[in-house]
Amino acid sequence: MPDVDEEVFVAPGPLTRSSPDRRTFLRLSAGVATVVPLAALAGCAGTNGDPTVIRIAFQQFGSGTIKEQWITTAAEEFSAENPELTVELVPIVASEGDYFTKNELLMSSPRTSPDLVYEDSFILLSDVGAGYLQPITDLAEGFEHWDDIADASKVAVTGEDGEIYGIPITTDTRAIWFHQEVFAEAGLPEDWQPGSWEDILEAARAIRDSDSEATPFFMFAGTPQGEKASMQGFEMLLYGTSSDSWLYDRETKKWIIGSSGFIDSLAFLQTIFEEDLTLPPAQLLDPNISESIYTTLLPEKKLGMLVDGSWISQNWTESAARPWPEWPDVISLADMPTQDGGGNGTVTLAGGWGLSIPRHVTDREVAFAFLEKLVSTETLVDYAIADNHITVREDVAADERYQGYSPAVGYFTDLLETAYYRPALPAYPEVSSAIQEAMEAVMTGVGPESAAAAYDATVTDIVGPENVQEASA
Repeated sequence: MPDVDEEVFVAPGPLTRSSPDRRTFLRLSAGVATVVPLAALAGCAGTNGDPTVIRIAFQQFGSGTIKEQWITTAAEEFSAENPELTVELVPIVASEGDYFTKNELLMSSPRTSPDLVYEDSFILLSDVGAGYLQPITDLAEGFEHWDDIADASKVAVTGEDGEIYGIPITTDTRAIWFHQEVFAEAGLPEDWQPGSWEDILEAARAIRDSDSEATPFFMFAGTPQGEKASMQGFEMLLYGTSSDSWLYDRETKKWIIGSSGFIDSLAFLQTIFEEDLTLPPAQLLDPNISESIYTTLLPEKKLGMLVDGSWISQNWTESAARPWPEWPDVISLADMPTQDGGGNGTVTLAGGWGLSIPRHVTDREVAFAFLEKLVSTETLVDYAIADNHITVREDVAADERYQGYSPAVGYFTDLLETAYYRPALPAYPEVSSAIQEAMEAVMTGVGPESAAAAYDATVTDIVGPENVQEASA
């Protein structure tokens, strides 16, 4: 059995920590919680194969309990309505990359597989390609709230075979967060909205040349930042160029190389370094830089602009490590513009998480019945508020409690209508790594054309020459 570190949760009592080498599950049966230790799962057989037990695996961040509380509430209601059924929580305490690996190890065998898994849209189609997940098209199309889900989110859980592999729950969108006081010091307007990349650079130059001590601009870049660099950074630029330059052509089902938009995006990155408009490369390559940004640079007026996601204000709530209750008064938001203002004029990337059914599920209908309880309107409103995320559902977005839980929730929810999703196909994680390498090469002095050529060669090697095409623009 895979070695998965987990927390023990005994409802309704307080949180109890397990030792790091001991695995336990919260079991909810007829609304009553019990704890089942690893020793009870003799021979790693687990409870898979028992049609009365539903096991759900999910990522848990350290001692955080938001997901556990969401699932536990739904499990208590479900088991009370179905006393013959038991729900077991399988929290995987791990970093994002380790979570993907450990979750895949669990799903790989019928002896250890959960019945439901919490899947990131980033990795979902890779797991489909590896054979870990089964299609749920028949179940999804009969789901009461399927039509409430944003079209872009539906696309994100649909494989190249046209089958549906998950029910989207959360999403996120991205924009430019900017500090009004830094802008004021640079003579920039409070209602700033750039119409092009050049407008961003001009604002950054104004901050650099002012009396402000703030770093003008920040965008995640480089391999230590992982997917943040690809999605919050590079793709927010690339998807603002001609569609012929994007990562993947969905019609031909080929990856795009030789892209002028790719080179232009790297050239933008080169400019912000060459003109001292951002932090030094050493700081950008610090894997913990995001913590410094959220707890120090923005709150202390040391950063002017940040391209980042809808969720970051959770770092400033009363329960956060460093609350910043004043942020709505000094932070504003602007849409990320396209390269020259063309196309839609603005661009945002969306991601998010959902629930999927592994190939080795014990009873897919029973598993889906619990899934429906997990994603009821009321349950998802509560979860969105607790987790500070953006919903993919119209019924949740229409709820007054959802609309008022954060000063920025309406803004970021509206962005979803025009959002792009990554081509999160099986090859995407490797392609994403190649993007990060190209960014890092430019950060350390390599020219955009050379870095783009290296990316083209790497992608061709990843997917094969027959699966790439030259950009037409």
